[in-house]
Amino acid sequence: MPDATEVKRRLFRAFNDHDMDGVLACYSPDAVLVTPAGVAEGHEQISWYYEHFLEAFTDLCITPWHMYQCGDVTVHEWTLMGTHNGPFLAPSGAVLEATGRQIVVRGAGVCAIARGKIITNREYYDQLELYAQLGRPPG
Repeated sequence: MPDATEVKRRLFRAFNDHDMDGVLACYSPDAVLVTPAGVAEGHEQISWYYEHFLEAFTDLCITPWHMYQCGDVTVHEWTLMGTHNGPFLAPSGAVLEATGRQIVVRGAGVCAIARGKIITNREYYDQLELYAQLGRPPG
């Protein structure tokens, strides 16, 4: 069975390939994804979260920098880069139309694995940093 670091690496590869089936294959059906944008539970909500970003930033990719494993948990740092070329939902519910701006957002996360699948994935990044790069307030 794959260890926590290998599962997280598979998730990063699937995300960079914009392969939603591959992304969801990394998650347990009842997994929980926690981000600054909110909590997603289960494949349907987790898929919506990722698809939302990939629609807004069609060239989006993530570069992992450091990954540390302790048992069935991995801690990781990453950089997310892409071009805002599609609609993006702001926390207020407003839709930000494409700006053509590049984003480079730093983040970190903690991911727990059971039976070779992600059961909880907590990703942390600064939403203000993201919206400042889009030239828009987060509201």
